Amino acid sequence: QAGDEIILPTPWYFNHKMFLDMSNVTAVPLAVGAEMVPLASDCAKLITQRTKAIVLVTPNNPTGAEYPAQTLRAFADLAKRHKISLVVDETYRDFDSRTGMPHELFTDPDWPDYFVQLYSFSKAYRLTGHRVGAIVASTALLAQVEKYLDSVAICPSQLGQIAALWGMQNLDDWVATERHEILARRAAMINGFKTLPDWTLLGCGAYFAYVEHPFKAPSDQVAKDLVQQAAVLLLPGTMFHPIQNTQGTRQLRIAFANIDKSEITELFARLAALAPTGPKP
Repeated sequence: QAGDEIILPTPWYFNHKMFLDMSNVTAVPLAVGAEMVPLASDCAKLITQRTKAIVLVTPNNPTGAEYPAQTLRAFADLAKRHKISLVVDETYRDFDSRTGMPHELFTDPDWPDYFVQLYSFSKAYRLTGHRVGAIVASTALLAQVEKYLDSVAICPSQLGQIAALWGMQNLDDWVATERHEILARRAAMINGFKTLPDWTLLGCGAYFAYVEHPFKAPSDQVAKDLVQQAAVLLLPGTMFHPIQNTQGTRQLRIAFANIDKSEITELFARLAALAPTGPKP
């Protein structure tokens, strides 16, 4: 409700922030470390009587960072101790570069008291636009979620629901192939930035690479110039930070899921061709 607080690591997924703004709920930014992974110990300092939840996205949008299982466990323990919710958005879990379970939070018999898992079928089954997802939570919380959905969207379209169900029943092998291709593109992105010493790769995973650019201009201007002069479309880091945070002016998000390895090679050729001072104003 209005006046509540939700803790979001920054860089954050801006739609989470915008929804909280629309609901008059305060988004409390939690700075991440050098590996783009937040620390539960830092988060603990931000919890107040108004805090209702911590929201994590892993693999992350925009940074691509894959949060270690021990990090998620630490946040779960923190949420449980303070009697608040831990919401983990795992939209990109099908493209995690690691093998095995990404976490073991469901092994805690008390998980319904504090843990909420979010998932989207839009990435794994290419259902973007059909808005089909899943929520795993306690029975009591799901009853409240149903009330909210019934007054907002009612439900996703029947077509999207049927497609998602068919995908779960038939597309495991296809999703595995898609994962292999996305991981190959991730590797190409990581190797590509090794050829651009003036750029810093801050995080890379799922669909995204998050970088620090070398140019004098702020990222919102750099993004415009890259479109006009190199035909490269990136998002400025200012979209993923609070307005007063200047870190975003040095950062850019690259979405590479829709380009193959040859196009990734072309991307780095275009970035390398830019003058050291950046795109011309």
